[in-house]
Amino acid sequence: MDGTRVIRISPRARRMLRGRSLEVTSRATAVLADRLLDLDLADPDVTNVSGIGAVTVVVPVRDNPLGVARLLARLSPHLRCIVVDDASHDPLALRRIVQDHDAMLVRLDANVGPGAARDVGLRRVTTPLVAFVDSDVEVGPDAIAQLAAHFVDLNLAAVAPRIRSNGGLRWFERYDDACGALDMGARSATVRQWSPVAYVPSACLVARVDALHDGFDPSLRSGEDVDLVWRLIAAGYRVRYAAEIDAAHDNRRTVSSWLARAAFYGTSAAPLARRHGNAVAPAVMTPVAATAVAGILLQRRWSVAVTALCSAWMFGDVGRRLPELSTRQRLDVVRSTGRGLMRQASGLTLRHWWPVTAGVLARSSRVRRAVVVMAVGDALVTRRSSGSDLDPFRFALARRLNDLAYGAGVWWGAIRACSVRCLLPARGPS
Repeated sequence: MDGTRVIRISPRARRMLRGRSLEVTSRATAVLADRLLDLDLADPDVTNVSGIGAVTVVVPVRDNPLGVARLLARLSPHLRCIVVDDASHDPLALRRIVQDHDAMLVRLDANVGPGAARDVGLRRVTTPLVAFVDSDVEVGPDAIAQLAAHFVDLNLAAVAPRIRSNGGLRWFERYDDACGALDMGARSATVRQWSPVAYVPSACLVARVDALHDGFDPSLRSGEDVDLVWRLIAAGYRVRYAAEIDAAHDNRRTVSSWLARAAFYGTSAAPLARRHGNAVAPAVMTPVAATAVAGILLQRRWSVAVTALCSAWMFGDVGRRLPELSTRQRLDVVRSTGRGLMRQASGLTLRHWWPVTAGVLARSSRVRRAVVVMAVGDALVTRRSSGSDLDPFRFALARRLNDLAYGAGVWWGAIRACSVRCLLPARGPS
Protein backbone atom coordinates (compact mmCIF):
# COMPACT_ATOMS: atom_id res chain seq x y z
CA MET A 1 0.00 0.00 0.00
CA ASP A 2 1.12 3.59 -0.63
CA GLY A 3 2.93 4.96 2.40
CA THR A 4 1.85 2.13 4.71
CA ARG A 5 3.66 -1.02 5.80
CA VAL A 6 2.18 -3.82 7.89
CA ILE A 7 4.58 -6.40 9.36
CA ARG A 8 3.82 -9.89 10.62
CA ILE A 9 5.98 -11.13 13.52
CA SER A 10 6.18 -14.90 13.79
CA PRO A 11 5.55 -16.71 17.11
CA ARG A 12 9.22 -17.71 17.25
CA ALA A 13 10.31 -14.08 16.89
CA ARG A 14 7.84 -13.00 19.59
CA ARG A 15 9.39 -15.47 22.02
CA MET A 16 12.80 -13.82 21.54
CA LEU A 17 11.46 -10.42 22.57
CA ARG A 18 11.48 -9.27 26.19
CA GLY A 19 8.70 -6.75 26.17
CA ARG A 20 9.92 -4.08 23.75
CA SER A 21 13.57 -5.15 23.95
CA LEU A 22 15.73 -7.73 22.19
CA GLU A 23 19.08 -8.85 23.51
CA VAL A 24 21.42 -10.36 20.92
CA THR A 25 22.69 -13.58 22.47
CA SER A 26 22.61 -16.05 19.57
CA ARG A 27 22.63 -16.29 15.80
CA ALA A 28 18.82 -16.37 15.76
CA THR A 29 18.48 -13.20 17.84
CA ALA A 30 21.19 -11.54 15.71
CA VAL A 31 19.23 -12.36 12.55
CA LEU A 32 16.03 -10.98 14.11
CA ALA A 33 17.85 -7.83 15.25
CA ASP A 34 19.18 -7.31 11.72
CA ARG A 35 15.71 -7.74 10.28
CA LEU A 36 14.12 -5.32 12.75
CA LEU A 37 16.83 -2.73 12.09
CA ASP A 38 16.51 -3.09 8.33
CA LEU A 39 12.74 -2.58 8.57
CA ASP A 40 13.24 0.39 10.91
CA LEU A 41 11.28 -1.33 13.67
CA ALA A 42 14.02 -1.07 16.28
CA ASP A 43 16.73 1.29 17.48
CA PRO A 44 20.14 0.02 18.63
CA ASP A 45 21.11 0.61 22.26
CA VAL A 46 24.74 1.80 22.25
CA THR A 47 24.73 3.71 25.54
CA ASN A 48 27.34 1.44 27.15
CA VAL A 49 29.49 0.84 24.07
CA SER A 50 33.06 2.16 23.94
CA GLY A 51 36.35 1.47 22.23
CA ILE A 52 34.91 0.84 18.77
CA GLY A 53 37.90 2.25 16.93
CA ALA A 54 39.85 5.39 16.15
CA VAL A 55 38.29 8.12 14.01
CA THR A 56 39.92 10.59 11.62
CA VAL A 57 38.07 13.80 10.74
CA VAL A 58 38.10 15.00 7.11
CA VAL A 59 37.06 18.61 6.51
CA PRO A 60 36.52 19.77 2.91
CA VAL A 61 36.55 23.57 2.66
CA ARG A 62 36.67 26.47 0.25
CA ASP A 63 36.98 30.01 1.57
CA ASN A 64 35.73 29.45 5.11
CA PRO A 65 38.80 29.74 7.39
CA LEU A 66 36.77 30.95 10.37
CA GLY A 67 34.54 27.89 10.19
CA VAL A 68 37.59 25.63 10.06
CA ALA A 69 39.11 27.44 13.05
CA ARG A 70 35.91 26.96 15.05
CA LEU A 71 35.73 23.28 14.14
CA LEU A 72 39.38 22.46 14.77
CA ALA A 73 39.32 24.24 18.13
CA ARG A 74 36.85 21.60 19.31
CA LEU A 75 38.06 18.51 17.46
CA SER A 76 41.81 18.66 16.86
CA PRO A 77 42.83 18.29 20.53
CA HIS A 78 41.04 14.91 20.56
CA LEU A 79 41.03 13.58 17.00
CA ARG A 80 43.34 13.52 14.00
CA CYS A 81 42.02 16.08 11.50
CA ILE A 82 42.69 16.40 7.76
CA VAL A 83 41.64 19.66 6.12
CA VAL A 84 41.29 19.56 2.33
CA ASP A 85 41.56 23.05 0.86
CA ASP A 86 39.44 22.93 -2.28
CA ALA A 87 41.24 25.80 -4.07
CA SER A 88 40.46 28.59 -1.59
CA HIS A 89 41.18 32.11 -2.82
CA ASP A 90 43.22 32.87 0.33
CA PRO A 91 45.15 29.67 1.06
CA LEU A 92 47.58 31.34 3.47
CA ALA A 93 44.86 32.22 5.99
CA LEU A 94 43.65 28.63 6.02
CA ARG A 95 47.19 27.28 6.24
CA ARG A 96 47.92 29.35 9.36
CA ILE A 97 44.75 28.13 11.06
CA VAL A 98 45.46 24.48 10.28
CA GLN A 99 49.04 24.78 11.50
CA ASP A 100 47.92 26.49 14.71
CA HIS A 101 45.71 23.50 15.48
CA ASP A 102 48.30 20.87 14.53
CA ALA A 103 46.13 19.37 11.79
CA MET A 104 47.06 18.08 8.32
CA LEU A 105 46.42 20.32 5.31
CA VAL A 106 45.99 19.08 1.74
CA ARG A 107 45.87 21.87 -0.84
CA LEU A 108 44.09 21.41 -4.19
CA ASP A 109 44.99 23.87 -6.95
CA ALA A 110 41.70 23.34 -8.83
CA ASN A 111 38.24 23.37 -7.31
CA VAL A 112 36.80 19.85 -7.50
CA GLY A 113 33.72 20.10 -5.26
CA PRO A 114 33.05 18.75 -1.76
CA GLY A 115 32.62 15.10 -2.75
CA ALA A 116 35.92 14.86 -4.60
CA ALA A 117 37.64 16.85 -1.83
CA ARG A 118 36.39 14.37 0.75
CA ASP A 119 37.79 11.55 -1.40
CA VAL A 120 41.21 13.21 -1.33
CA GLY A 121 41.08 13.28 2.46
CA LEU A 122 39.73 9.73 2.64
CA ARG A 123 42.81 8.40 0.82
CA ARG A 124 44.95 9.73 3.70
CA VAL A 125 42.89 8.14 6.49
CA THR A 126 44.56 5.23 8.32
CA THR A 127 41.95 4.68 11.06
CA PRO A 128 38.99 2.25 10.82
CA LEU A 129 36.46 5.11 10.88
CA VAL A 130 36.29 8.47 9.15
CA ALA A 131 34.16 11.46 10.09
CA PHE A 132 33.31 13.81 7.23
CA VAL A 133 32.50 17.23 8.70
CA ASP A 134 31.86 20.34 6.62
CA SER A 135 33.43 23.62 7.68
CA ASP A 136 30.04 25.25 8.31
CA VAL A 137 29.09 22.56 10.85
CA GLU A 138 29.66 22.65 14.60
CA VAL A 139 30.11 19.29 16.33
CA GLY A 140 32.11 18.18 19.34
CA PRO A 141 34.29 15.15 20.05
CA ASP A 142 31.66 13.62 22.34
CA ALA A 143 29.13 13.57 19.50
CA ILE A 144 31.70 11.93 17.19
CA ALA A 145 32.38 9.30 19.88
CA GLN A 146 28.65 8.62 20.26
CA LEU A 147 28.32 8.17 16.52
CA ALA A 148 31.35 5.86 16.47
CA ALA A 149 29.70 3.68 19.15
CA HIS A 150 27.04 2.67 16.60
CA PHE A 151 29.64 0.61 14.74
CA VAL A 152 29.22 -2.18 17.24
CA ASP A 153 26.75 -3.13 14.49
CA LEU A 154 29.12 -4.91 12.10
CA ASN A 155 26.79 -4.36 9.13
CA LEU A 156 26.70 -0.61 9.64
CA ALA A 157 28.51 1.41 6.98
CA ALA A 158 27.64 4.97 8.03
CA VAL A 159 25.77 6.96 10.65
CA ALA A 160 24.78 10.62 10.78
CA PRO A 161 23.52 12.89 13.59
CA ARG A 162 20.61 15.29 13.48
CA ILE A 163 21.84 18.52 11.90
CA ARG A 164 20.02 21.59 13.19
CA SER A 165 20.40 25.14 11.92
CA ASN A 166 22.39 27.45 14.17
CA GLY A 167 19.50 29.81 14.71
CA GLY A 168 18.67 33.28 13.47
CA LEU A 169 16.25 36.14 13.88
CA ARG A 170 15.05 36.71 10.33
CA TRP A 171 11.99 34.93 9.02
CA PHE A 172 13.79 32.63 6.56
CA GLU A 173 16.38 31.71 9.19
CA ARG A 174 13.63 30.86 11.66
CA TYR A 175 11.96 28.71 9.01
CA ASP A 176 15.28 26.90 8.47
CA ASP A 177 15.57 26.34 12.20
CA ALA A 178 12.32 24.35 12.03
CA CYS A 179 12.54 22.81 8.54
CA GLY A 180 16.19 22.91 7.51
CA ALA A 181 17.10 20.89 4.43
CA LEU A 182 19.72 18.94 6.39
CA ASP A 183 17.43 18.16 9.33
CA MET A 184 16.01 14.65 8.91
CA GLY A 185 13.67 14.98 11.88
CA ALA A 186 13.42 14.06 15.54
CA ARG A 187 13.12 10.29 15.14
CA SER A 188 16.12 8.00 14.76
CA ALA A 189 15.81 5.57 11.87
CA THR A 190 17.44 3.08 9.59
CA VAL A 191 17.85 4.83 6.25
CA ARG A 192 15.66 3.29 3.55
CA GLN A 193 14.47 4.54 0.20
CA TRP A 194 10.85 5.67 0.25
CA SER A 195 10.82 6.15 4.00
CA PRO A 196 10.72 9.33 6.13
CA VAL A 197 14.54 9.12 6.26
CA ALA A 198 15.52 8.14 2.72
CA TYR A 199 19.09 9.47 3.00
CA VAL A 200 21.38 11.37 5.35
CA PRO A 201 23.53 14.38 4.42
CA SER A 202 27.31 14.20 4.39
CA ALA A 203 27.70 17.56 6.17
CA CYS A 204 28.41 15.38 9.23
CA LEU A 205 28.77 11.67 8.58
CA VAL A 206 30.83 8.95 10.29
CA ALA A 207 31.58 5.94 8.12
CA ARG A 208 33.48 2.67 8.09
CA VAL A 209 36.48 3.22 5.83
CA ASP A 210 36.59 -0.29 4.39
CA ALA A 211 32.93 0.02 3.31
CA LEU A 212 33.47 3.24 1.35
CA HIS A 213 35.89 1.89 -1.27
CA ASP A 214 36.38 4.85 -3.66
CA GLY A 215 34.06 7.08 -1.65
CA PHE A 216 31.96 9.81 -3.23
CA ASP A 217 31.30 10.15 -6.95
CA PRO A 218 33.64 13.05 -7.91
CA SER A 219 31.44 14.01 -10.86
CA LEU A 220 28.57 15.03 -8.55
CA ARG A 221 28.64 18.55 -7.14
CA SER A 222 25.26 18.10 -5.43
CA GLY A 223 23.54 14.94 -4.23
CA GLU A 224 26.86 13.15 -3.78
CA ASP A 225 25.81 12.18 -0.25
CA VAL A 226 22.51 10.68 -1.42
CA ASP A 227 24.34 8.71 -4.10
CA LEU A 228 26.88 7.35 -1.61
CA VAL A 229 24.23 6.34 0.93
CA TRP A 230 22.12 4.55 -1.68
CA ARG A 231 25.17 2.73 -3.07
CA LEU A 232 26.06 1.54 0.42
CA ILE A 233 22.51 0.27 0.98
CA ALA A 234 22.50 -1.45 -2.42
CA ALA A 235 25.75 -3.18 -1.45
CA GLY A 236 24.00 -4.73 1.55
CA TYR A 237 25.18 -2.36 4.27
CA ARG A 238 23.05 -0.53 6.80
CA VAL A 239 23.04 3.25 7.25
CA ARG A 240 21.63 4.87 10.41
CA TYR A 241 20.23 8.26 11.30
CA ALA A 242 20.92 8.99 14.98
CA ALA A 243 18.55 11.84 15.84
CA GLU A 244 19.55 11.73 19.51
CA ILE A 245 22.97 13.14 18.58
CA ASP A 246 23.10 16.80 17.53
CA ALA A 247 25.28 18.85 15.22
CA ALA A 248 24.72 22.49 14.21
CA HIS A 249 24.83 24.01 10.72
CA ASP A 250 25.30 27.66 9.79
CA ASN A 251 22.30 29.39 8.25
CA ARG A 252 22.40 31.20 4.94
CA ARG A 253 22.48 34.91 5.73
CA THR A 254 20.53 36.36 2.80
CA VAL A 255 17.26 35.39 1.14
CA SER A 256 18.98 35.07 -2.24
CA SER A 257 21.67 32.69 -0.94
CA TRP A 258 19.03 30.69 0.96
CA LEU A 259 16.90 30.23 -2.16
CA ALA A 260 19.97 29.57 -4.33
CA ARG A 261 20.97 26.74 -2.01
CA ALA A 262 17.49 25.17 -2.28
CA ALA A 263 17.66 25.39 -6.08
CA PHE A 264 21.16 23.91 -6.04
CA TYR A 265 19.90 20.92 -4.06
CA GLY A 266 17.11 20.50 -6.62
CA THR A 267 19.59 20.19 -9.50
CA SER A 268 20.82 16.89 -8.03
CA ALA A 269 17.56 15.08 -8.87
CA ALA A 270 18.31 14.47 -12.57
CA PRO A 271 21.82 12.98 -12.15
CA LEU A 272 20.56 10.89 -9.23
CA ALA A 273 17.68 9.60 -11.35
CA ARG A 274 20.16 8.57 -14.03
CA ARG A 275 22.07 6.54 -11.42
CA HIS A 276 19.26 5.26 -9.20
CA GLY A 277 16.12 5.29 -11.32
CA ASN A 278 12.77 5.43 -9.54
CA ALA A 279 14.39 5.98 -6.15
CA VAL A 280 14.36 9.69 -7.04
CA ALA A 281 10.76 9.75 -8.28
CA PRO A 282 8.75 12.53 -6.57
CA ALA A 283 5.93 10.12 -5.68
CA VAL A 284 4.96 6.44 -5.77
CA MET A 285 1.34 5.57 -6.42
CA THR A 286 -0.69 2.63 -7.63
CA PRO A 287 -3.17 3.33 -10.44
CA VAL A 288 -6.06 3.14 -7.96
CA ALA A 289 -4.37 5.60 -5.61
CA ALA A 290 -3.59 7.99 -8.47
CA THR A 291 -7.25 7.85 -9.55
CA ALA A 292 -8.39 8.73 -6.02
CA VAL A 293 -6.00 11.70 -5.85
CA ALA A 294 -7.10 12.93 -9.29
CA GLY A 295 -10.73 12.77 -8.20
CA ILE A 296 -10.01 14.94 -5.17
CA LEU A 297 -7.95 17.51 -7.09
CA LEU A 298 -10.27 17.88 -10.09
CA GLN A 299 -13.39 18.43 -7.93
CA ARG A 300 -15.88 17.16 -10.52
CA ARG A 301 -19.37 15.89 -9.81
CA TRP A 302 -18.09 12.36 -10.04
CA SER A 303 -15.14 12.99 -7.68
CA VAL A 304 -16.86 11.84 -4.49
CA ALA A 305 -18.07 8.62 -6.09
CA VAL A 306 -14.68 7.83 -7.62
CA THR A 307 -12.82 8.56 -4.40
CA ALA A 308 -15.27 6.41 -2.43
CA LEU A 309 -14.88 3.52 -4.87
CA CYS A 310 -11.09 3.74 -4.71
CA SER A 311 -11.18 3.81 -0.91
CA ALA A 312 -13.46 0.76 -0.90
CA TRP A 313 -11.11 -1.06 -3.24
CA MET A 314 -8.13 -0.26 -0.98
CA PHE A 315 -10.09 -1.46 2.07
CA GLY A 316 -10.85 -4.72 0.30
CA ASP A 317 -7.26 -5.07 -0.86
CA VAL A 318 -6.02 -4.77 2.73
CA GLY A 319 -8.46 -7.50 3.72
CA ARG A 320 -7.26 -9.79 0.94
CA ARG A 321 -3.61 -9.27 1.83
CA LEU A 322 -4.03 -9.30 5.61
CA PRO A 323 -7.19 -11.23 6.49
CA GLU A 324 -6.22 -11.36 10.17
CA LEU A 325 -6.76 -7.60 10.59
CA SER A 326 -10.00 -6.38 12.11
CA THR A 327 -12.30 -3.96 10.33
CA ARG A 328 -11.00 -1.10 12.46
CA GLN A 329 -7.39 -1.99 11.70
CA ARG A 330 -8.15 -2.11 7.97
CA LEU A 331 -9.75 1.33 8.19
CA ASP A 332 -6.65 2.63 10.01
CA VAL A 333 -4.46 1.32 7.19
CA VAL A 334 -6.66 2.98 4.55
CA ARG A 335 -6.67 6.29 6.47
CA SER A 336 -2.89 6.19 6.87
CA THR A 337 -2.54 5.43 3.17
CA GLY A 338 -4.83 8.34 2.34
CA ARG A 339 -2.76 10.75 4.40
CA GLY A 340 0.39 9.56 2.67
CA LEU A 341 -1.22 9.99 -0.74
CA MET A 342 -2.26 13.55 0.00
CA ARG A 343 1.24 14.41 1.21
CA GLN A 344 2.63 13.08 -2.06
CA ALA A 345 0.01 14.94 -4.08
CA SER A 346 0.85 18.14 -2.23
CA GLY A 347 4.56 17.67 -2.91
CA LEU A 348 3.92 17.12 -6.61
CA THR A 349 1.57 20.08 -6.96
CA LEU A 350 3.44 22.66 -4.90
CA ARG A 351 7.07 21.58 -5.23
CA HIS A 352 8.11 19.33 -8.08
CA TRP A 353 5.44 20.22 -10.64
CA TRP A 354 4.78 23.85 -9.74
CA PRO A 355 5.51 25.14 -13.29
CA VAL A 356 2.71 22.86 -14.56
CA THR A 357 0.47 23.90 -11.67
CA ALA A 358 1.07 27.57 -12.47
CA GLY A 359 0.03 27.00 -16.07
CA VAL A 360 -3.20 25.28 -15.05
CA LEU A 361 -4.16 27.85 -12.40
CA ALA A 362 -5.03 30.51 -14.96
CA ARG A 363 -7.51 28.18 -16.68
CA SER A 364 -9.37 26.48 -13.86
CA SER A 365 -11.04 27.99 -10.79
CA ARG A 366 -11.44 24.48 -9.38
CA VAL A 367 -7.71 23.88 -9.52
CA ARG A 368 -7.08 27.30 -7.98
CA ARG A 369 -9.29 26.42 -5.02
CA ALA A 370 -7.63 23.04 -4.62
CA VAL A 371 -4.13 24.54 -4.75
CA VAL A 372 -4.97 27.26 -2.22
CA VAL A 373 -6.42 24.71 0.19
CA MET A 374 -3.45 22.43 -0.35
CA ALA A 375 -0.89 25.21 0.18
CA VAL A 376 -2.53 26.51 3.34
CA GLY A 377 -3.09 23.03 4.73
CA ASP A 378 0.48 21.96 3.99
CA ALA A 379 1.90 25.04 5.70
CA LEU A 380 -0.29 24.72 8.80
CA VAL A 381 0.33 21.00 9.23
CA THR A 382 4.09 21.38 8.70
CA ARG A 383 4.31 24.37 11.06
CA ARG A 384 2.51 22.47 13.78
CA SER A 385 4.57 19.31 13.41
CA SER A 386 7.86 21.26 13.29
CA GLY A 387 7.11 23.26 16.45
CA SER A 388 8.10 26.51 14.75
CA ASP A 389 7.36 29.77 16.57
CA LEU A 390 7.32 31.71 13.28
CA ASP A 391 3.89 33.19 12.61
CA PRO A 392 1.72 31.20 10.14
CA PHE A 393 1.85 33.81 7.36
CA ARG A 394 5.65 34.08 7.20
CA PHE A 395 6.04 30.34 7.71
CA ALA A 396 3.75 29.70 4.73
CA LEU A 397 5.63 32.30 2.67
CA ALA A 398 8.98 30.72 3.48
CA ARG A 399 7.70 27.23 2.72
CA ARG A 400 6.27 28.20 -0.65
CA LEU A 401 9.39 30.13 -1.66
CA ASN A 402 11.60 27.22 -0.63
CA ASP A 403 9.45 24.81 -2.65
CA LEU A 404 9.51 27.11 -5.69
CA ALA A 405 13.30 27.37 -5.55
CA TYR A 406 13.81 23.63 -5.10
CA GLY A 407 11.35 22.81 -7.89
CA ALA A 408 13.05 25.28 -10.21
CA GLY A 409 16.33 23.50 -9.52
CA VAL A 410 14.77 20.13 -10.33
CA TRP A 411 13.45 21.43 -13.67
CA TRP A 412 16.73 23.12 -14.54
CA GLY A 413 18.61 19.90 -13.79
CA ALA A 414 16.15 17.92 -15.92
CA ILE A 415 16.60 20.35 -18.82
CA ARG A 416 20.38 20.13 -18.60
CA ALA A 417 20.22 16.33 -18.48
CA CYS A 418 17.63 16.22 -21.30
CA SER A 419 15.58 13.85 -19.17
CA VAL A 420 12.31 14.19 -17.24
CA ARG A 421 12.77 10.94 -15.35
CA CYS A 422 13.30 12.77 -12.06
CA LEU A 423 9.88 14.43 -12.47
CA LEU A 424 7.83 11.29 -13.14
CA PRO A 425 6.03 9.40 -10.34
CA ALA A 426 6.81 5.74 -9.98
CA ARG A 427 4.14 3.07 -10.04
CA GLY A 428 3.71 1.41 -6.69
CA PRO A 429 3.03 -2.28 -6.16
CA SER A 430 -0.54 -3.32 -6.94
